[in-house]
This record gives sequence, structure tokens and C-alpha cells, in this order.
Amino acid sequence: MPDYKKLDILAIAAHPDDIEITCGGFMIKMSSLGRAVGALDLTAGEMGTFGNEKDRSAEAAAAAEIMNLSWRGNLGMPDSAVEINQENKLKIAEVIRMTRPELVVLPHWEQRHPDHAACSRLGFDACFLAGLKKIKVEGEPFRPRKIIYASYFRNRDHSFLVDITDSMEFKCKAIAAYRSQFAEEVVAKRIFMPGVDIYEMVRIRAAQLGQQIGVQYAEAFTMKEPIRYDDPQKMPGQSI
Repeated sequence: MPDYKKLDILAIAAHPDDIEITCGGFMIKMSSLGRAVGALDLTAGEMGTFGNEKDRSAEAAAAAEIMNLSWRGNLGMPDSAVEINQENKLKIAEVIRMTRPELVVLPHWEQRHPDHAACSRLGFDACFLAGLKKIKVEGEPFRPRKIIYASYFRNRDHSFLVDITDSMEFKCKAIAAYRSQFAEEVVAKRIFMPGVDIYEMVRIRAAQLGQQIGVQYAEAFTMKEPIRYDDPQKMPGQSI
């Protein structure tokens, strides 16, 4: 694990490239605004059909440079076997205590891949456990103020959308850093969604979301708690 750094925002995902695809535009945007932004991957993605642990580690580091991340870590949990247990919760809780982010981004809980669903639950529970004074975890007790969930294809319960128009090209470059997964010669052989261009898919999705808020590209997020707004007259957006 690299040396910890104090963060404003920490995104947690099951595999390298998950963050880039689901919320990479948001992460890049926040970094451009001067926020200390970090990523925590639970596994090395070694069970993927293409590439290996060494490849994906180097690719994750390259993507982190493109996104201008302040910190990136990997907990080395077994790919396709991420378990919801206390040991894994405490591993993540230690990262939260050491990086002390105000905002944590998790995968949405509705998922096709079991590791993604497990990551969502582990991340939420770790945020809670990190604040317990008596729990045996390195670092001082700390809980993030906000948790948001990166929405993607399966859910439609978006709480808010973020304009990522200025970040879109960098998002695509960060995804392209994963050559073992998304190089042209690899995409042609993929067994998941054959014939689908990952960049076209990402752009179409971001454009669909962007259209809803009057921008070129956007990413969607969900919250479990209501959003407070004291002056609805000044809320952005147009109803008709």
C-alpha cells in the first residue's frame, strides 16, 4: 500500500478501471478544482479474461496520472471472490481513517458483478466502523461526511447529475490506459457485450445524461438520504 495522503474525496471500487468508467469524469473535474482526490481498488482485477495483475497495476498507475489523483491504493483482495466480512471492512476502514476524506464515492448497490455489490456494502460499513473509538483499526476515529453512489446502467434512481463536459476527453484517456482491457485488438475479442466499443458506450451514456441537464456530457450519482435545499427558487435546471 502506498503512503497515505489526506484526501478530500475517495472513490472505492472493486477493480482497476471501475472508477474510470463510472465516475472518472467527476474525479478529474474535482481534481481540476484543486481537491485532493484518491482511489482505492479492492482487487487487482486478475480474474479478467485479458491481462494480468502486473499489467493492470501498471495501467492503474498510468490512469491515476491522467486523472491527477493525489493517491491510489489497492487492498489485494481476491478478484471475483470479494467477501462481505469484518476483516475486509476493517481494511477499508483503516484507509478511511488514514486518508480522512470528506466525501466517499461507492459503486451503486444494484450490480451485475458480485464484487461490485460487495464493494458497495463493504465501503458503507467501513465508513461507519472507521468512526468507532474502540475498534481495533490503525488511525484516529473518523467518518466521512457524505457518501454518494456512482450510478451507471442498471439503476435509474439518480439523485443528481454532474456536468463532466470539460473532463470527458481525459476520462476516455484514463480508460484507454487499460490497454490489456480496451486496446483495439482486445476489444474485438471481448466476450462481454461483443461488438460494443467501450468509448462509444461511455460517450453515449454520458451524452444521454448530459441532455437531461442541458450539457454535453454528465455522470449520475445516487444518495440514500434526502438532499436539503433551502431556496428552491435558486435551484439550477429547468422543469419544462
